[in-house]
Amino acid sequence: MNVNGKVLKYGDNVDTDVIIPARYLNTSDKKELASHCMEDIDKEFVKKVQVGDIMVAGRNFGCGSSREHAPISIKESGISLIIAKNFARIFYRNAINIGLPIVECEAAASEIAEGDVVEMDLDSGIIKNLTTGKEYQSEPFPAFIQSIISAGGLINAAKGGLL
Repeated sequence: MNVNGKVLKYGDNVDTDVIIPARYLNTSDKKELASHCMEDIDKEFVKKVQVGDIMVAGRNFGCGSSREHAPISIKESGISLIIAKNFARIFYRNAINIGLPIVECEAAASEIAEGDVVEMDLDSGIIKNLTTGKEYQSEPFPAFIQSIISAGGLINAAKGGLL
């Protein structure tokens, strides 16, 4: 499975409270959550994000509370992949559970810039920066995680008998 998009870049310690502020947690409507995604760290995010875009971040992305609302709002906003130096573990699992691919690759997260166009082959773990021509190798997902992502999340994978 390949993803390709323009990069929106963020730094270290982006927590779930800035991904989706607590004042919006009274809804489970995915579109409503997406309309407020990242607004406390990037007021222009919802205006500039396009379907297929790729988010790149530093260390400890998704730290904070264990709310699923954070990866849901990112996925629903159109982001197709997050590449970071590393993720908070509960965010990592929540993202996989909802079918949002997230990849840890320190070199790629350090070197890829805002606005670059990036392509990733999720099967091989190869990340290509199409703007600079540089390639990076991340750890590919095991087959069972690939099936969860391909199905659009854990519930869909279970319903489809993929697990």
